[in-house]
Amino acid sequence: MTRLVLWRHGQTDFNRQARIQGWSDIELNADGRAQAEAAAPAVAALGPTRIISSDLSRARDTAEVLGRLTGVEVEVDERLRERCFGKLEGLTREEIAEQFPKEHSHWRTGRAEGRVARLGIEGRLAAGSRLAQVVDDWDKGPDDVLVLVAHGGIITAALTILLGINPDEFHPFGGLGNCHWAILAPQGDRAPSWRLLEYNSGVDPVFFPTA
Repeated sequence: MTRLVLWRHGQTDFNRQARIQGWSDIELNADGRAQAEAAAPAVAALGPTRIISSDLSRARDTAEVLGRLTGVEVEVDERLRERCFGKLEGLTREEIAEQFPKEHSHWRTGRAEGRVARLGIEGRLAAGSRLAQVVDDWDKGPDDVLVLVAHGGIITAALTILLGINPDEFHPFGGLGNCHWAILAPQGDRAPSWRLLEYNSGVDPVFFPTA
């Protein structure tokens, strides 16, 4: 049966420090590399027939661990890169609240409108639609398993879209742990076209805070 697996990259120093990463190309730290090695066998057991990664190194290096284990070539697609956080990248929540108090309130409670222009933050709908388009482009067969290796922000936004919800209006998912994954299956002619089978699955406990 066809499966879609959305796998988040391993830990970085920015994750450990709860700093926003976005498009910043932050590498895996030692723990992140160990997480990828530990989680890859479980993801491999799902039988991936295709692996596509974000072009950012933290995702690409995570994907390569799975590729080496399965013998499946890792493809790279920049549409899977993390949601852009503009001027917030590299900052903690406390630093954001201090430097951008008005925008911080909108960022935590409001919609994308009103904060994107000044800070350069990409809306959840725009970001999630990039990943969702990769899924739409997938010429899947009945026994195919696609693993997309990406980032927490874009995965949760895209999941919401795939389940028929506008993530700028309603955002139901909590943070996805480093090297944790979600699994979806197609629903045929029913709406929405995908259904969620698993969320935040992994071999290690979820580390919070994550950014």
